[in-house]
Amino acid sequence: MRRPYAGAMGSAARSTPPGTPPSRGWRDWVLLLGVTAAVAAETALRTDVPPQWPWAAVLIAVAVTTLWRRRFPTAMLATALGVATAAGQLIATDLALVSSIYLLTLVYAVPRWGRGRSMVAGGALMLVAVLVPSLVGSAPWADAWGSAAVVLATGALGLAFRWRAASRARELEQVRLLEGERLARDLHDTVAHHVSAIAVRAQAGRAVAATDSAAATDALRVIEDEASRALAEMRSIVRILRRDDNPELAPAPGIADLSALADAGGAAPVQVEVTGDTSTVPARVSAAVYRIAQEALTNVRRHARGATRALLLVHIDALEVTVEISDDGSPAHAPPSGGYGIAGMTERATMLGGRCTAGPGPDGGWIVTVTLPLAGSPG
Repeated sequence: MRRPYAGAMGSAARSTPPGTPPSRGWRDWVLLLGVTAAVAAETALRTDVPPQWPWAAVLIAVAVTTLWRRRFPTAMLATALGVATAAGQLIATDLALVSSIYLLTLVYAVPRWGRGRSMVAGGALMLVAVLVPSLVGSAPWADAWGSAAVVLATGALGLAFRWRAASRARELEQVRLLEGERLARDLHDTVAHHVSAIAVRAQAGRAVAATDSAAATDALRVIEDEASRALAEMRSIVRILRRDDNPELAPAPGIADLSALADAGGAAPVQVEVTGDTSTVPARVSAAVYRIAQEALTNVRRHARGATRALLLVHIDALEVTVEISDDGSPAHAPPSGGYGIAGMTERATMLGGRCTAGPGPDGGWIVTVTLPLAGSPG
């Protein structure tokens, strides 16, 4: 009967890591002092049982094990049970102090903080401690079943808190991963957009530098502005990654800022048209529209050969936001398969319950169409 029991306990120990035990703190010392005071007070005040001072001395001495119950749960439980068993052979009276219930904190610590074989050994130790007195005839079986029920309930509580802590740790890790992916998308979109604008303006400036100094100067001005914006946005993202206490974060750009994308410059002028009530769009959806449009227009600048214009249409109705970014490049361009642009746009749309399609247009060029729902979207 022991093998299945040990196997189940070992499986639980492996499947739910207990986490890092907290360091000893003031609560542990309060527990120790509280146990000492409770044992002493009960021993002094109770008159319905034989004198319990020898047992009081044992319980107070054993209470020290609670200070190491998280780091060495099975060892502390074994120490407490060993001392109590030895004391039972030497002390003439039976233990009758209710305050001895504090020993259950050691029982709780085994499934809560134990690891692998240590947890299995602790379970076997508790099983022996509960059954042996009845097996040797020194205690009735009714006491054994009652003790077993209390030990099992305490152990179940320890396992419940262990699993709860593991579940919360997994949830936090999932949140960190999702936040890291979001920041990675923002960083990619920001760098790609601004660097593309810088590259286009640099090429244009170099082409006219010898014949039109004013145009070259204007290109340098745009390059400086784009570089400054890129650095500002990258610093904002880095502050989040570094978890600065007081990050100076600007509001996330949204639909109201789409005109800035049209002013970023490029070989193909960008026309922006927004229809519908922008005030009905949740902030997270509005930010996704901006980032998707930013990435799509970056792809136009980088890949749309011969494009003379780009059109950004945003339509808002009572249920959803529809975004369409198109160009008249010829032939139809397809971004490199190894890039993250289309994947990032698709991820943004999917996370908000929407959809994203990208492909060649019927009359040439490239069209990106995104639909994002308003009702029920996160944030």
